[in-house]
Amino acid sequence: MNEPRILVADDDKDVVASLTVLLREEGYQVRGVHRGAEVLQAVFTFAPDVVLLDIGMPQMSGYDVARTLRERYGSARPALIAVTGRAGESDRLRALAAGFEHHVAKPYEPRALLALLAQLARRPALPPSGDQVDLDPRAAR
Repeated sequence: MNEPRILVADDDKDVVASLTVLLREEGYQVRGVHRGAEVLQAVFTFAPDVVLLDIGMPQMSGYDVARTLRERYGSARPALIAVTGRAGESDRLRALAAGFEHHVAKPYEPRALLALLAQLARRPALPPSGDQVDLDPRAAR
């Protein structure tokens, strides 16, 4: 079986680097990009199963990227997870409306993110679930 492919998109290069290391250690094929427009190209060339996508990127926001992927690929697009500092209910609803399947607020618990990826990476793109994914390590306190 092929290793699941994960695309990490964040304008913070340290976030991309740390997630890339973590995901590769877990056996994923990973590619990282830093701008919204690069996501569109990487989805075409890398064909990821899942995209971890920051909302607040320069030039093209994560919302715009999600909408564009939804328009181009429909249900054949990769699963989209918003990984963002925007944690409000209105942010979650806006992400879902744009085409994200899940909304993960920073900071998050890496093991919980890995569990979510394990569910998503091995099946076709999913319809939006509407789920707020609570991966905040502070929530367990």
